Order: sequence, then C-alpha cells, then structure tokens
Amino acid sequence: MTQNEKAKVFASLHKKGEPVILYNVWDAGSASAVAAAGARALATGSAPVAFANGFADGEKIPMPRLFEVARSIVGATELPVSIDFEGAYATDPAEGARHVGQLLDTGAIGLNFEDQVVGGEGLHPVGEQAARIAAIRSMARERGVELFINARTDLFLKEKDASAHEALLPEAIARARAYAEAGASGFFAPGLDTAELIGKLCEASPLPVNIIMRPGVPDAATLASLGVSRISHGPYPYRAMIERLTEAARAALGAASA
Repeated sequence: MTQNEKAKVFASLHKKGEPVILYNVWDAGSASAVAAAGARALATGSAPVAFANGFADGEKIPMPRLFEVARSIVGATELPVSIDFEGAYATDPAEGARHVGQLLDTGAIGLNFEDQVVGGEGLHPVGEQAARIAAIRSMARERGVELFINARTDLFLKEKDASAHEALLPEAIARARAYAEAGASGFFAPGLDTAELIGKLCEASPLPVNIIMRPGVPDAATLASLGVSRISHGPYPYRAMIERLTEAARAALGAASA
C-alpha cells in the first residue's frame, strides 16, 4: 500500500462503538511482536520511545533520533503507523508543520499532537492550538497524504482530582469542536476515566474519541458501548515489559550467585 492508502485504512479503523485497539510500541522489535499478535495498526507512545532510547519524556529525545525510530517501525511492518509527536517540537504553526513534514518522510501516516505547553505550564489557548493543527493539515494536503491528526487535550491529565473533571468537560468539548474545524482527525482525552463523562464526550465530540487504557478506566467492552473509537495503551506495555525483564534478570542473577 502507498502511504496515503495506509492513512485511509487507519482512519477507517476509527469506528464509534467498535474501537481500534492500539497496543503501543516503541521500536521495531516491539512493533513486529504486536503486529504478529494480530494488530490492525501500530502507534507509539512518547514516553516509551524516549525511555527506550535513554531520554526523559517531554520532547527530550532529539527529533533525528525519533525519526530513526519511526523509520525502523514503519520498515518492520506493512501496518499503518502513527507516531506520538507530542507538541511537534515547536510552538510556531509553520515550524511545527515543517517538523511534521519530516515525520511524514519516515512513512508514518498519523501522529498524536497535544495541546499542553511542552516544557512549560498549562495548555495552549484553543485558538492558537487550532492554528497549529490547521498548519499541519495544510502541509499534509500539499503532500497528498490524509494524515491522521489525533488532537490530544491534556485538560484531564493535568487535573489529578477526578471530581473536578466534570467541570472541565465543556472546555474539552469546545476544544474538540475547534480542533475538528481546524482539520484534526481524532480527539484524544488521556486522564478521563469516568464512564459517564467518557460517554458524554463521545456523544458531543465531532471527532472519533481516543481513551487510554490505564488503571481505573472501564474495560474495552464498556468503552465501546460508550462510543469510544480508539483505545490506546500508552506507556503501560513498556512498563510491563520492563517489570518482567527486571524480575527475570533478578532471578537469573540471584541463581548465578547462589
């Protein structure tokens, strides 16, 4: 398939009530394993990719290294690949679009693009974030790729008190609508864990809603019934792998010294 054909396939997988499951990967090896397990598409998480390469999360991994990782994952499978690109390593819309153009050069067909100020405080104002999305969409159209822009809001992730999330829902819906008008393809709301609020967001959002599977989140069948279109697993597969590796290494090292 061509890059654009993969992008179209990826978009088609986002069905309300029949969510695509993305068990997040971080390198070519994990991508091959998840593909062999029956995945229909692949996606990275920014934290696992950064950690696996010796960097902290938050755009600390240099872009050239991130692009190398993206190329290796794309080259390991025929599946569509989406890359967590955080804030595109830029605040200026034109600069961010140029960086996403470089991401497209790796063969990726989608990205997560977040509205928090990476390395700073708070979120970008909705108008500014919409302008950044619009610039990325314009660039992708010029390249002839129907890039899947998964517009992420960090409203809920930054508010640790779940009881305050209901009050944030109107702003989240307003952002979903603004991002849709700007050309986003999906809406990602990490940190939103309550079934009732997830259902309300799915009902009001003009974009397919992505929820991250983490402790406290309803199971996949419940999320599907609420109208979720995409379920991702973020850093949790990587964390589980590291825990198993550590336990196995401890057992082996202990046995050798016994």
